[in-house]
Amino acid sequence: MSMLKNPAAKYRPAPQVDLPDRCWPSRVITAAPRWLSTDLRDGNQALIEPMDVARKLRMFEALVAIGFKEIEVGFPSASQADFDFVRCLIEEDRIPDDVTIQVLTPARSHLIERTFESLQGARAAIVHLYNATAPVMRQIVLGLDVDGIVELATTHAAMLRDLAARQPATRWTFQYSPEMFSNTELEVSRRVVDAVSAVWEASPARPCIVNLPSTVENCTPNVFADMVEWMDRHLARRDGIVLCVHPHNDRGTGTASAELAILAGADRVEGCLFGNGERTGNLDLVNVALNLYTQGVAPGLDFSDIDAIRRTVEFCNQIPVHPRHPYVGELVYTSFSGSHQDAIKKAFAARRDGEVWDMPYLPIDPKDLGRSYEAVIRVNSQSGKGGISYLLETEYGLELPRRLQIEFSQQVQAVMDVQGKELAAADLWRLFDEVYGLAAVDVAMPQPAQVDDAGDGSVRLRARIGGGLVGNGEPRWLAGAGNGPVDAFVQALTESGGRSVEVLDYHEHSIGSGAQARAAAYVELRVGTRVLFGVGIDANIVSASIKAVLSGWQRAVNEGVADAAATSTA
Repeated sequence: MSMLKNPAAKYRPAPQVDLPDRCWPSRVITAAPRWLSTDLRDGNQALIEPMDVARKLRMFEALVAIGFKEIEVGFPSASQADFDFVRCLIEEDRIPDDVTIQVLTPARSHLIERTFESLQGARAAIVHLYNATAPVMRQIVLGLDVDGIVELATTHAAMLRDLAARQPATRWTFQYSPEMFSNTELEVSRRVVDAVSAVWEASPARPCIVNLPSTVENCTPNVFADMVEWMDRHLARRDGIVLCVHPHNDRGTGTASAELAILAGADRVEGCLFGNGERTGNLDLVNVALNLYTQGVAPGLDFSDIDAIRRTVEFCNQIPVHPRHPYVGELVYTSFSGSHQDAIKKAFAARRDGEVWDMPYLPIDPKDLGRSYEAVIRVNSQSGKGGISYLLETEYGLELPRRLQIEFSQQVQAVMDVQGKELAAADLWRLFDEVYGLAAVDVAMPQPAQVDDAGDGSVRLRARIGGGLVGNGEPRWLAGAGNGPVDAFVQALTESGGRSVEVLDYHEHSIGSGAQARAAAYVELRVGTRVLFGVGIDANIVSASIKAVLSGWQRAVNEGVADAAATSTA
């Protein structure tokens, strides 16, 4: 069987909501909603291998550390494992005073009784009651009409009320979900919810939670927002109701549905870390929270060490987080494109601490989430000089002049064309060392040159050069005079090598500070007809400059431009 040429013969679009004066499109989110993590319930039931007690405890502790104040911890009537976990949390006093646990139960009497049994001794608890309301469930699965659905819901809502009264030491909150709200007629949803909130006598002093789940996401986010705003306007006892949404991600728009639902009047949002859940997953709470954060709204949840949170979730769920997952994926702060890298590098250089975050390609500062800038840019065959120079600067302190960036990027590109894989910062450094002979010039000039004032505004220089860079391979003394150490050394090289050496450009800067500081020098040379760069690094700026000239000379020798066998010395 293949895809239909006329899908309208099999599928129908979601009904639109008649709400011509809808308000949500003109609203702005200015405060975070209440958050409910259902990682230990909805998320856990979606796992191939549900969590054992150790993993559940680790997840619970992580959720508490993040800042969740409401955590759905299980479905205690569905399995002994869930029942025992709820008892573990209560009996071992693992629930902080400012955290309320939530448990789920269907509208079935014996399961509700079992649920309250699991909660004995709890300081506070939310009991989440649900029953299906959509036409397909009423007509095919349950065999009930709308009156029957209302009676089912209210009968069991009353049971929650009565069982809670038997445990007065616990602070109870009731929650009701018309399951498959996203597929239910709005008038039916309102009727059922109003009947339940009447049983519970919802009021500002004793509010209940009404949860509107897109059990299966089947419409565009704007339609879901219309449904939520319609309920927000029409529910009885609205001032005694915490309006909640529970989006799924079947259409890949769970985050958008949640954000528009908040605009439409939702006070509370349910979901899982990184979107774990049935089918394509529940709402990703991290995504929504950090979306708010990037708009200047404090989410009330702390993701300062998002990598540690990811590791915990991966351990507990036994499911890896995708490398492109928003905010947390391994590659989300990485740019491979050369133009992107160049823009990021320039923006980092221009930015000052305390300024509003306005960076190309980075909607959030990775440092806020415990990520470092070292992973912002990586280099592959699509990269440019901006990314290469950025990595060398951030990792090794080298501030390459622009023309040197261009020259070295060509060397990198040549390697990439052969290898066809990514180069990390350490790989770039090894290549840079090889191309510019940093180690070789260190060996060739282990001691500082001798520089003396000639008394006429010029200097005399003597340097002992080994490593086979000049002469016949034996260490040789070079001597020259000029208006500075670099000029004097260039004169000495020219006289000893038989080829003209001319300095076209010179840059220097320090690497580090204090006693450990070093100097980096970059010289652009013309050796014969060849123009190329040399690089030198040394604790002494004069030595760094001479090493830079020697680096460029060596490169020219290796290319056959200069006479490597010259034996003239001074």
